[in-house]
Amino acid sequence: MQPTLIEYDADITCIDTMYLHEGHAACYLMVNNGHAAFIDTGTGNTVPYLLETLKLKNLNIQDVDYVIPTHVHLDHAGGAGLLMSKLPNAKLVIHPRGAPHMINPEKLIAGATAVYGQENFKKLFGEVVPIDEHRVVVAKDNDEIELGDRVLKFLDTPGHARHHFCVYDKTSDGIFSGDTFGLSYREMQKGSVDFILPTTTPVQFEPEPWYASLDKILAHNPKNIYLTHFGCVTEIVKLAKELRQDIAKYAEITKQYLHANNSENKIREDIESYLQKRLQPNYSNEEIEQFTQFLQPDLNLNAAGLKVWLSRIEKAA
Repeated sequence: MQPTLIEYDADITCIDTMYLHEGHAACYLMVNNGHAAFIDTGTGNTVPYLLETLKLKNLNIQDVDYVIPTHVHLDHAGGAGLLMSKLPNAKLVIHPRGAPHMINPEKLIAGATAVYGQENFKKLFGEVVPIDEHRVVVAKDNDEIELGDRVLKFLDTPGHARHHFCVYDKTSDGIFSGDTFGLSYREMQKGSVDFILPTTTPVQFEPEPWYASLDKILAHNPKNIYLTHFGCVTEIVKLAKELRQDIAKYAEITKQYLHANNSENKIREDIESYLQKRLQPNYSNEEIEQFTQFLQPDLNLNAAGLKVWLSRIEKAA
C-alpha cells in the first residue's frame, strides 16, 4: 500500500492515515540518527501505510523505538496495538489516563461499536489489539524521553480529552498537538491563511482546562504545530486566539439550552450558523456552502460532545 506523505524539515514525515478520506487524519514519523518514532498511529487499517513508510525511509522495523498516541481516541490510537505487534523493539508512550485502555481496549471497542455498529466499526477502525503492559511507558506532565539525541517533552493538555498529551520536539521547535490545537484541513486553506476550529467529540470537552492547555502550548513559543487533522500550521498565536474564541462560543451556545428539549439538534444548528459567520469574511458564498457540507461529520460529532458536556452541567445543577 503506497502511503501519501508530506515531508517537513527536521526529519519529520506526515503520513496520511486514509481515515474516512484522504487529508482527514495524519500521523507522523520522526527520525534521528537511525532511531524512529511514530506520533499517533491512525487505525488498524493504517498500519500497512506506516510499515511501507519505514521501507521508503530505508528503516527497519527494529529501528522504531517509540509509538506515541497523543490520546486514545481510535482515529489516533486504534492502530497502536497492531503496529506494536510488528515493531519488536518499540515502547508505547501514553498518557497515564490512556494507558489502561491501550493495555485492555475492551471499553474503547465496546463504546465505538455501540456508536458505529459491528460492521462499520471494522470498516472504520480495523483490528484493535491490546498491548503488553511491560511495553507501555506512562508519560506524565513535563516528562521527557530521548530519541537518539533528540528530546521529546510531554505536556498534559486536557480540554478535548482528559487522557490527552501533546509532544514538544525541541529539534523542530514543534508541538504534535493531536486534537488539542483543533482541526485545520488543507482544503480550507486560503492562500497561506489557515482556518481552524475546535473538535469537541464525546465525551470530555471541558472549556477551562482547554484554555489552560492552549496557554501551556503558547508558553513554549513553538515555531510549528503538527496537527493530526491535518498537517503543519505556523500562525500559532493567531490560530490559538481563534480557537479560544470558538471554544468560548461553543460553551455559550450550549449553555443556553440547559434543560431544553432536543438540545443536541439545537446546538448542532447553532454551531453550523456560527461556522458560516466565521467563514464569511474570507470565503465566497459557494465556498461557504461547500465547506459547510465538507464539515458535516465534524459538526455532528462536535454537537454530540457538547451535548454530553451539557448533560454533566445539568446533573450538577
